[in-house]
Amino acid sequence: MVIYALLSISNWLTPSVLSKIGPKIAMLLGALTYCLFILTFLWPQTWLLYVASAVLGTGAALIWTGQGMYLSKCSDESTISRNSGIFWALLQMSMFFGNLFVFFLFQGKTHIDNDTRTLVFSILAGVAIIGIVFLGALRKPNQPSITVDDEMPEHQQSPKQAFINAVRLFMTKRMLQLSVTFIYTGLALSFFSGVYGASIGFTEAIGESAKQLVGLNGVFLGVGEVLGGVIFGLLGKRTAKWGRDPIVIAGFIIHISSFFLILMNIPNAAPFGDTDDVAFFKPPIAAVAILCSFLLGLGDACFNTQIYSMLGGVFAKNSAEAFSIFKFTQSVATAISFVYSSHLGLRVQLGILLVFGILGTACFCLVEWAVKRSRAVDVNECETVDTKK
Repeated sequence: MVIYALLSISNWLTPSVLSKIGPKIAMLLGALTYCLFILTFLWPQTWLLYVASAVLGTGAALIWTGQGMYLSKCSDESTISRNSGIFWALLQMSMFFGNLFVFFLFQGKTHIDNDTRTLVFSILAGVAIIGIVFLGALRKPNQPSITVDDEMPEHQQSPKQAFINAVRLFMTKRMLQLSVTFIYTGLALSFFSGVYGASIGFTEAIGESAKQLVGLNGVFLGVGEVLGGVIFGLLGKRTAKWGRDPIVIAGFIIHISSFFLILMNIPNAAPFGDTDDVAFFKPPIAAVAILCSFLLGLGDACFNTQIYSMLGGVFAKNSAEAFSIFKFTQSVATAISFVYSSHLGLRVQLGILLVFGILGTACFCLVEWAVKRSRAVDVNECETVDTKK
């Protein structure tokens, strides 16, 4: 909760910071806060954890907005979809390998001893340090010719102007519509990262394997996320031709399919703790639970890769502001979801996701269709000018 609260607030300041230091330095600073957060678990203290969480919330805003801006600067209209897919696949590999590593390391353990904790977080810290070195080796991006964002002008801006532009961009029609999609991704993130895995473990009717399935849940979430990123990376050129809306609609269909299966398989009281209750499948089916994990990850990849493609392409000239708004809206939704998830049953939470999934998908498609119409008008105008010449 502390992390997401600071992340939400800090996202409004990151455009000003990035206007001074640029995306590469921002990513390095943000990565350092992640490394610091990991190291605090080697000497667990309650006060230190809260301090590190606050620092991480601020750093997360820098790294998320910075990498979005860097991705935008390294892409053009024909490569932004491909690059977004590759970026997402590489990002989500951490979920796959991290959960797989912990799953095997924690096998047969009912208590995490000091040696095991030290080993886990030492390895994670080492990986983080290697990541920082690679970030430092990134080249300065060239500025390719990208789709012009008609919402805001491009110019070198001061930190104050960057903040003002972020507020103005947030109030535009397109960004307000996209914010509904951002909210849905935040609610979905909270559900599959916090609620669903715990609900599987709390469903005692699954059997003795219920607790082990929590680790596999994270693994198969990662498989779905990585597979989605790879597919959309390979289909980048076709995505640019067909548009982003078919992929988002496919992601929505995948998600509602998983919601239905979860409703049938996991009892309503599962988010609250261990329960002997059952849902419509009697007993709950472990394979279906893991299939839903995969579908949640795959659907999330559909949404996020296309959001990155949209922000990095359509809002390329204001990428820092656009990505900061995205992470702000998503973080607020995630924080709210974490609050209500401990008070609402599984069915109500799935209902909330269904409603915002419909609204988020519709709003994204409206923006995408408006962008297509704008491009068609521009092409027609160019053809008319060429004819007159």
